[in-house]
Amino acid sequence: MFPRLQIDTDPENMLSSDAPARVFHNDIKTKFVMHDMVVVGVVSNDSIYQAQHLQTLNQLSQFILQFEDVISNDYLALDVVDNITQEFDAQGNNTGIKFSYLMKNAPTTTEGAAALEAAVKRLPMLENTLVSGDDKAAAIYIPLTSKDKSYGVAEQIREFADTLDTSLEIHITGLPIAEDQFGYEMFVQMGVAAPLAGLAIFLLLWYFFRNLPLIVAPMIVAMATVIIIMGSLIGMGFTVHIMSSMIAIFLMPIAVVDSVHILSEFADRYKKGEDVNSVLTQVMKHLYKPMLFTSLTSAVGFFSLLLTPIPPVKIFGAFIGSGILLAFALTVIFIPVYISRMSPAAIENLHNAVTRLEQKGILSKVLVALGAHAQQKAKLIIPAFLLVLGLSIVGISKIVINDNPVNWFKQDHQIRVADKVLNEHFAGTYDAWLVFESAVNNQQQIQESLHINLQDMQKQGLDVSQIQAHLRGKGIDQELLVLLDDLSFSVDSEYSESVDTMLQLVERELNERKVFMQPEMLDWLSNLQAALIDSGMVGKVNSITDIVKTVNRELRSGNEADFAIPESANGVAQTLLQYQSSHRPQDLWHFVDTDYQSALLWLQMTSGDNQHMNAVVTWVEDYIASNPAPIAVEADWAGKSYLNVVWQDLMVSGMLDSLLSSFVIVFLMMVLLFRSLKYGFLAMLPLTFTITMIYGLIGWMGKAYDMPIAVLSALTLGLSIDFAIHFLQRLRELRTELGSMSQALTQMCQEPSRAISRNAIVIAIGFTPLLLSPLVPYITVGFFLASIMVVSALVTLVLLPALLILTDKS
Repeated sequence: MFPRLQIDTDPENMLSSDAPARVFHNDIKTKFVMHDMVVVGVVSNDSIYQAQHLQTLNQLSQFILQFEDVISNDYLALDVVDNITQEFDAQGNNTGIKFSYLMKNAPTTTEGAAALEAAVKRLPMLENTLVSGDDKAAAIYIPLTSKDKSYGVAEQIREFADTLDTSLEIHITGLPIAEDQFGYEMFVQMGVAAPLAGLAIFLLLWYFFRNLPLIVAPMIVAMATVIIIMGSLIGMGFTVHIMSSMIAIFLMPIAVVDSVHILSEFADRYKKGEDVNSVLTQVMKHLYKPMLFTSLTSAVGFFSLLLTPIPPVKIFGAFIGSGILLAFALTVIFIPVYISRMSPAAIENLHNAVTRLEQKGILSKVLVALGAHAQQKAKLIIPAFLLVLGLSIVGISKIVINDNPVNWFKQDHQIRVADKVLNEHFAGTYDAWLVFESAVNNQQQIQESLHINLQDMQKQGLDVSQIQAHLRGKGIDQELLVLLDDLSFSVDSEYSESVDTMLQLVERELNERKVFMQPEMLDWLSNLQAALIDSGMVGKVNSITDIVKTVNRELRSGNEADFAIPESANGVAQTLLQYQSSHRPQDLWHFVDTDYQSALLWLQMTSGDNQHMNAVVTWVEDYIASNPAPIAVEADWAGKSYLNVVWQDLMVSGMLDSLLSSFVIVFLMMVLLFRSLKYGFLAMLPLTFTITMIYGLIGWMGKAYDMPIAVLSALTLGLSIDFAIHFLQRLRELRTELGSMSQALTQMCQEPSRAISRNAIVIAIGFTPLLLSPLVPYITVGFFLASIMVVSALVTLVLLPALLILTDKS
């Protein structure tokens, strides 16, 4: 199934296809013909308005325009946009308005470059969008037929840029390229990290057991688990998302956990000359129940992710949970069979190697000392843990929810560098769309009036069935106006007055609906734009008002005094009609629909962080509440930056629900396993402390709660309880056997603690290859999962003995 692999890194797919925010976003993209844009920035140490720099920019732009995947109609660069000026006749009289290409050919003189600079500064749609406010950079916006073409396009641009003889820096950024390049590097990471994790585990098992034939067995289990689960995921038609790309690296160390327990206990129990199958039977009888429950609880932790509303997280949880259960089944069937078929010499070597390791190893000495300390200093250990718990809770209160796909790369990555450089120069390479829709609608009342007139005409024998059908199906629109106009020419004079009345009704309704042709509404939009920029949260806002003001200025005096909204709707209509004669009339429909009932504001921001987007949304809500629109409108949001906020909020609430529900389920399972509320409660302590400490550490470190951090709750729940189950199950057996809690705890410092420690080390080391990744989510997961293993093992081996020695004096 692996050849059918499909990579998906689109954060939009974090939302289900029918999620309201996603549906609205896609409807807006269609309605206003908006595209995902890759941004190419050309940066100079001095002014970009120099002939040689502009020629390089033109050369680069013409190269990009040749790509099949570029939507040329909506491509934005200095060489394809219009300059809007007044037109004069030979006598110097103003004869109208002129649209000419701004930079069809790059200027070759200083004067030509200066003229271009003057023209750009008179065009608000271009200033600080295509040329930076400091005049040191120019940008090209590349709309693509599909955002998954971003990486291929960017690579071709980089190759071409290397051939240019120029001092300019050329950078490529934008959320589409960040996401697509992440997909490419994620694929590479999958091929590197998983084998490295396997190698690290193999070397660690060799250090522990010094028996090559034996350690092959858990590696077979791990590889079989990974291949079967990933093959099933791909074969069932699921794409490999950033979440599911981590399945292999997660399952590799988790799949060997039970094998390490079996190998450790077998090596500890086996004595020379004993029957291997009898020893294996004792080992499996002893370990079967704790291994089953640790596998079930770990699986529950991951299956709880099915409660989240995020599809990739559901898939991740389902397949990791299934992988854990598969690994358990393979382990309990394959490992005993494998050991039973080993030669007596190989088994003897295993026993001798483990015995030597335990007698002289640092691990054994540390565990004995740790166990003794836990018993002797119990009254100090418990307050110390409570203090750490309190500090962790304070740390949790400091956690902030934030994510940004560009930040998935290291700071020295070319994507991060480009993002930083271009956002220092321009109004912003991150965008969001604020959409206003008219809330004015008298359609029902007018429809009733029209139906009455049409029914009267029908009774008189007139065929008005087409108009009636249109009115029922599509309501009042421009097409209905055309049908009524046609009817006025075909009816007798006795009906002409009635048809004229209907025409006037429909025409008035359609004109009233043209909210975004009304001067007072455009003035309100213009004020909102200015206030947004003054807030400092938005670098620039582009809308229909910029087009109207610019054309109005050139239609009148050409002076800044006329850079304003006309006083009448007819004046606005005249400016828009003039704009339709430009080389890019389609640009108007990016900001308003053809009925002028909806308008879009394109916000440019220098930050793509969720927190920043949330702040902008809140600011706009407050502004509209304090400054209501003169005509009733409804506001909503779209754009990639806003969608990231939506799925992050869903993930946070979904993760909390899954954590709470699985926590309760695991507690009930512990009570069932131990047949005791006390031991069920004790089993939950390492889990509770680990989750609290890890998230407290995240808060104190100032690490934002992002996508990788969000799934750690399920991972912590699934893995932390493993050690407590094995510890308490074996302790209860020793307590019954020895008749003393103190002696049982002392005995626990031997093989049981070593097995737990080995597992913690194996899993922690198994995740360390992720630290070498160029991708921040992988590094984050690697660091915190290793931390989870260390913390949960320490809590199990220190806190539980301290509590037990105080509560059971025997």
